[in-house]
Amino acid sequence: MARKRPNILFIMADDHAAKSISAYGHGINHTPNLDRIAKEGMLFNHCYVTNSICTPSRASILTGTYNHVNGVMTLDSKINKYMPNVAKHLRSGAGRYQTAMIGKWHLGEGKSCEPSGFDYWEVVPGQGEYHDPEFITPEGIHREKGYATDIITDKSLSWIANRDPNRPFFLMCHHKAPHRSWECDDKHKHLYQEPIKLPDTFTDDYKNRANAAKVAKMRVADDMTYKDLGLVQPDGGEDKVGEKMWDGARKIPNPEDVSSLRLIDADTGEVFRFTSGQQLAEFKFQRYMQRYLRTIQSIDDNVGRILDMLDADPELAKNTIVIYTSDQGFFLGEHGWFDKRFMYEESFQMPLMVRYPAEITPGTVCNDLVSNVDFAPTWLDYANTPIPSYMQGISFRSLLSSTDKVLTWPVQVVYHRYWMHRDIIHEAYSHYGCRDQRYKLIYWYNEGFGIEGTREGGQDREWELFDCKEDPLELFNVYGGARYREMVARMTRLLERKMEDIGDEPVHETGLFDEAKSKL
Repeated sequence: MARKRPNILFIMADDHAAKSISAYGHGINHTPNLDRIAKEGMLFNHCYVTNSICTPSRASILTGTYNHVNGVMTLDSKINKYMPNVAKHLRSGAGRYQTAMIGKWHLGEGKSCEPSGFDYWEVVPGQGEYHDPEFITPEGIHREKGYATDIITDKSLSWIANRDPNRPFFLMCHHKAPHRSWECDDKHKHLYQEPIKLPDTFTDDYKNRANAAKVAKMRVADDMTYKDLGLVQPDGGEDKVGEKMWDGARKIPNPEDVSSLRLIDADTGEVFRFTSGQQLAEFKFQRYMQRYLRTIQSIDDNVGRILDMLDADPELAKNTIVIYTSDQGFFLGEHGWFDKRFMYEESFQMPLMVRYPAEITPGTVCNDLVSNVDFAPTWLDYANTPIPSYMQGISFRSLLSSTDKVLTWPVQVVYHRYWMHRDIIHEAYSHYGCRDQRYKLIYWYNEGFGIEGTREGGQDREWELFDCKEDPLELFNVYGGARYREMVARMTRLLERKMEDIGDEPVHETGLFDEAKSKL
């Protein structure tokens, strides 16, 4: 007798760094409910995003394709609603899944890009709001009172409770949190008062890496705004109150005489003064981490609510795959940064935990490499629904069901492409590359900055190679090192083959790969 098709519950946060889930062991915060998924299922240490920005990542998850195929290549891209996706296959396949999308969509607004393949959908417009958020439905837009994470969970629980119990379901529950500007629920404002340890690379000088790392404008010390940190933004010009950002918020200035700076808590009116630039930078870091982690606390609480509902019905719990992830990673002060956008590990790595009692041994850990394009094929595999030929990912169901600690999965090269050529907010340069179990190769092609093919302050094209075993913090680019000549050529060949395999075209000058190979 064929096994019953499982329910699939996909919970995704926005910008949730793996380090801020306590199951990953970094000691930054405590997330007991998220940890339940890992404790009762499998935790992945090497799940990677194909493009570390919200919209493209979501498109790859939904379609199982890379962004040059699904056409969603920048933050402003819109998905074509007529494109095939995993929800459509599940709903129309032999399993006749009930499908729902609730929460953050972020793949465009309007009839041409609204959620499709879903029996039910209710999504927030754009980035959404933390407090009293609006929701878009097929019937129109309405606003609801409350905190976004609670409301999205309420709607998800209600949909599960009112489903047809005779058919399997597929639910995408997408949270806004912990996206910038990190506005927590009032009940969590007291949390994380004790100082959080600064990352070892907080004062990174970027001297041994590509110029792209040096010029990026996403430093905690220099590029956070009053709004980011919940501080009063005074009136005045740039010299007095800081550079204006794209949304009108201003960056907190770093005056030469920091004793002249007075920052005020927007809620309590508490006044903060400083005696050194280092003290100011560390204040910004602590304030950032408090706000970020408090929004995660609400996610953890609400994941607990969902797990409790499932566990109240043992048969439902046994037959439901619960997945928790984020649309990409996030910098928590590593290399002095916040935000994402880079192929460096903290941004590139997605948290991934999966619970499925029918197949997954509790407490298992996977160190093989998987990617977000692999999600859709995996779900179809579990649903006993044919994986369509257009999908470019690979089902990793065999990893989930394996109790063998030896790497039995073929080492998969993970590919990344950053398509937004000019990021006017963060000056994050365009790049692509690949990673295997030990090495990471990155090619910075940097188009769209000033004169085509050049940029101020450095070379116009750069390569990086990191030995992730000997240099896990990614501080030393060894691309030009004599010891790594053979590895440069091997990783370049891997990248070349992967690009051919997925039908992508390189944007480098002819002969650059040949130049890399000639280093042998």
